[in-house]
Amino acid sequence: TVLTLGLAAFYFVIRARSTVYKVTTTRIVVETGIANKKIEQVDLYRVVDFAVLLPFEQRLVGTGTLLLETEDRTTREVRLERVRTDVRKLYEELRTARDAERARRGVTTMDRV
Repeated sequence: TVLTLGLAAFYFVIRARSTVYKVTTTRIVVETGIANKKIEQVDLYRVVDFAVLLPFEQRLVGTGTLLLETEDRTTREVRLERVRTDVRKLYEELRTARDAERARRGVTTMDRV
């Protein structure tokens, strides 16, 4: 039992450390993997919608998930999981940065009906 729990804990620690998020005022970069790396980037002006997910177990440990819907062809959805900062504050900062980046680039969006 101890060996099984130790292996499970090791797996979850490695899995948690294998994803790195880099959030700037212009883009979001998600780097996953330990041996085989995968790096995805989404420019903030391509983000269409935001959702903040705060499940009970994440609230207990002080984390949250930010879900971003994008217009990017290769990355339609970006999940920033188990974020160890105030997710609501990050959401507001990303919305402000997205709007500023859209204004700087002259990008407007049209809703499809």
